Amino acid sequence: MLKVQELTGELQEILNANMDDVKQRRRAREAFKDIQLNIDHVLFKTKYDGLKTKESYEVNSKGVEIFSKSWLPETGSPKAVICFCHGYGDTCTFFFEGIARKFASSGYGVLAMDFPGFGLSEGLHGYIPSFDGLVDDVIEHYSKIKENPELCDIPRFLMGESMGGAVAIKVHLKQPEFWNGAVLVAPMCKIADDVVPPWAVKTFLIGVAKVLPKYKLVPQKDLGDMAFRDPKKKPLTSYNVIAYKDRPRLGTAMELLNTTQDIENHLEKISLPLLILHGKADIVTDPSVSKALYEKAKSSDKKLNLYDGCCHALLEGETDDIILRVFNDIISWLDEHSAAK
Repeated sequence: MLKVQELTGELQEILNANMDDVKQRRRAREAFKDIQLNIDHVLFKTKYDGLKTKESYEVNSKGVEIFSKSWLPETGSPKAVICFCHGYGDTCTFFFEGIARKFASSGYGVLAMDFPGFGLSEGLHGYIPSFDGLVDDVIEHYSKIKENPELCDIPRFLMGESMGGAVAIKVHLKQPEFWNGAVLVAPMCKIADDVVPPWAVKTFLIGVAKVLPKYKLVPQKDLGDMAFRDPKKKPLTSYNVIAYKDRPRLGTAMELLNTTQDIENHLEKISLPLLILHGKADIVTDPSVSKALYEKAKSSDKKLNLYDGCCHALLEGETDDIILRVFNDIISWLDEHSAAK
C-alpha cells in the first residue's frame, strides 16, 4: 500500500482499483503524477528548464495502443537520441521521468515507451505472451526515428534497465546495423538464483503455464526491497502506483526464463559498442553474466563498470552519490561516442 499520510478516500479508491485494466492504470497515474514528482529523491530535486516533452498514445500494427513520451532540449539539435527500454513490471513514467530529464538537460533526445501490458499501454497487466513479439513491438515503435527530421541524422543509442537490457540486446540482434551503441544497466541476461523458484517448483510451474499462462502463481520475493539498497529510498517504491507488483504470471515467467537462456547462448553475436553497468551485490539479475557478456561479445568497443556493494536499481535505489556517479559514467560514455559519430 502507498505510504502517504492522510490519503483521501478518492485517492485510496483509485489506488485499490484493479490495475489489470489499463483504464485504471491511466486513472491512477493521472491522480498521483504530481505527488510522484515531489517525492524526496535526488531524481526530482533538480528542476530542469529548457526541455520540451510530449506524451502520445498510438495504435501499433497489432492494434494495441502504446503510450510513449519524449524529452528533448528546447533549443539546438540533440547530440544523439536515447531509446529507453524499461524493466519488468515497470513504466517509462515516474522514476524514469527524473532520469530522462537529466539526460535531456545534458543535450540528449530521450524517447521511451511502455511495453504492451505495462504502464499506460494497453494489454493485460504484467503479461508477456511472447518476448520476441514484445521486441518486435519495440522495433516498430523506435524505427519511427527515421521519419523524424530532428532525430533521423544523429547517433542512436539503446538504453535498457534490467529486463529492458534483455529487450535492448534482442532489438540489436534483430537490427544489427541500426544502432550506434547500447547502455545496459543491470541487464537481465540471467535471473539471479535467489529469484528463481526451486527446481521442483519450477518444473511444476512450467507444466501449468501451458494451460494457465495468465495466472499469477509464480512465488516471488519483494523485488523492490531486493533492488533498492538505500533504506531511505526503499519506501519510495510504493509511489510507483502503476508498477506491476503481483506475483508474476506463469506465461510471463516462462518467457523471461527462456529469453535469458537464449541470450546466454548468443552473447558472442552482440557486436555494437557497449557500456554495461552492474552492482556487484545485485541479487535480482546476475552480475556474473554481465561479466560474461563483456568477455564474449564480439564488440571491439565495450566497457564494463561494476560497482562495489551496489544492488540492482543503480539509478534509483542507491545513495545519492552513487546515483550521480552512475549518471556521470553514462553521460561521459555517451558524450564520447556521440562525438565519435
